[in-house]
Amino acid sequence: MIDHTGITVGDLEKSKAFYTKTLGALGYVLCMNSPEVVSFGVQEGHGKSADPGGDFWLWEDSLMAPRPHFAFNAASRADVDAFFAAGLAADGTKNGAPGLRPHYHRHYYAAFVLDPDGYNIEAVCHTG
Repeated sequence: MIDHTGITVGDLEKSKAFYTKTLGALGYVLCMNSPEVVSFGVQEGHGKSADPGGDFWLWEDSLMAPRPHFAFNAASRADVDAFFAAGLAADGTKNGAPGLRPHYHRHYYAAFVLDPDGYNIEAVCHTG
């Protein structure tokens, strides 16, 4: 439904490093890399986009307020776990360990990490 989205970040290089590692666990790769903007997308496998420019964009500017929340679809629970571990290893802040959130639905398995700017990012798997 949504083709692409983007956020402003306080330090583009720092955020690029964070998202390269964290989203890499979900199959995302750096698609565009310029001094002004970077983008990420899945080039093959689960979540592949038809847009070679990627579907998640970052550029440096004033931080968004209120701070947004983004949920990235994961192919498996193991991918959610890998996302969480990668996010913490990339200096993200724990905001919800991997686990079931049955108040959403019985198979909702997710993890939450705050990025360097305090944006809440999530990986979620909806299958049992």
